[in-house]
Amino acid sequence: MCIVAAEPDFARQFDRTSADTCGRSLFDLLHPSCPPTLHGQFARLSRGRCDRFSERMVGVGRSGRVFSGELTGVAVQNLDGRLAGIVVQVRPDAQPPLLGSDPLPAVSRILLDPLDAQILEGIASGASTVQLAARLYLSRQGVEYHIRLMLRRMEAPNRAALVARAHSLGLLAVGQWPPRVLPEFVERER
Repeated sequence: MCIVAAEPDFARQFDRTSADTCGRSLFDLLHPSCPPTLHGQFARLSRGRCDRFSERMVGVGRSGRVFSGELTGVAVQNLDGRLAGIVVQVRPDAQPPLLGSDPLPAVSRILLDPLDAQILEGIASGASTVQLAARLYLSRQGVEYHIRLMLRRMEAPNRAALVARAHSLGLLAVGQWPPRVLPEFVERER
């Protein structure tokens, strides 16, 4: 899914130049919650199961500006009828960017330690403080302490907003129950 050529208008939607866009993965330009859906669509194109698709997407500009739109992928075949490449077109929605005018917080700076990841997964699945404390062999106050730190760090006023923020930042796997924090957002143990 490496971009080999980019029209200036395509690159501009992501606050980039054509030169800066080429060589990147298409998924580097999309919100972390988008790839699970799109990977399947691109796989169908590359296997010849369809010749085009359109899918909703959320793009992220270099400055963190977030926008929604429609992504269309079209399979291009060579003279032998084999896949030569895929042309991708992005049509942003006419409405204002998602999340108002606030840029998306830098996802790279959100890294949870393994305990915080387990607590976030528990909150997302509806576990109470007492249940989390018993499951993780912590005191109730210890669980609350970790929750308060995550609330502050993700600028969320309560647990529901914490889960919503984690989901919007792509920390939680899409379409999975019980909820799981994606491994790339968990610090590796030393």
